[in-house]
Amino acid sequence: MRRLWPWLFGLVVAVELTGVALDAPALQWAAKPLLAPLLLVLLLGVRRRWDLVATGLVFATAGDVALLLPGTTAFLVGMGCFLGTQLTFLTAFLRYRRAPLAVFAGYLALWGAANALLWGQLGGLRLPVLGYSLALCLMAAAAAGVSGRAAAGGALFLGSDLLIGLGAAGVELPGRGLLVMVTYIAALYLITTAWARLAPPSDPRAERRPGRRSAVAGPGWTDGR
Repeated sequence: MRRLWPWLFGLVVAVELTGVALDAPALQWAAKPLLAPLLLVLLLGVRRRWDLVATGLVFATAGDVALLLPGTTAFLVGMGCFLGTQLTFLTAFLRYRRAPLAVFAGYLALWGAANALLWGQLGGLRLPVLGYSLALCLMAAAAAGVSGRAAAGGALFLGSDLLIGLGAAGVELPGRGLLVMVTYIAALYLITTAWARLAPPSDPRAERRPGRRSAVAGPGWTDGR
């Protein structure tokens, strides 16, 4: 499975991005719900136990499915699912190691500026976006305490959802939908692979010890800091 996994994941990513580029819902329904589960398979295959990041990927799967549906209700359900992703990721990262306070301060400043700029255009979505984006920024900041790869994943997750927020505010950019998915997929991949190699799966306590990486290496999660 480990040898097949990169090819299978690459195929699913290609189908999803093609579906977004061509605005083909059938392709998106065939591929998008498989993205996070495939990453979950990778994570469990390396760590061999369930943890908060695995739970976050389950929330992400539910959010992906919800966001395939039209309408404001589906959008809010999807946001609620991804709030679960952000909170579980945040808790896992904080338990591992704390990022510098300056990183949190920077992300909180970005959170305040982005919400101030979009506040007048979000209408009834203001409060849900305010709460969700706070959890997202805290997660991205906490990811910086895990590794450079996790930090990049957190930043890309924030960038992806900021593009979604711009769309919700009525701001359209060329190729926005495709860029949303590229950054989202990269974010989940980087976060999952960063977490997968933190510690040997046989030692649950090692998750709390900074500076350890998984002794298990394989395609797609070699050291790339």
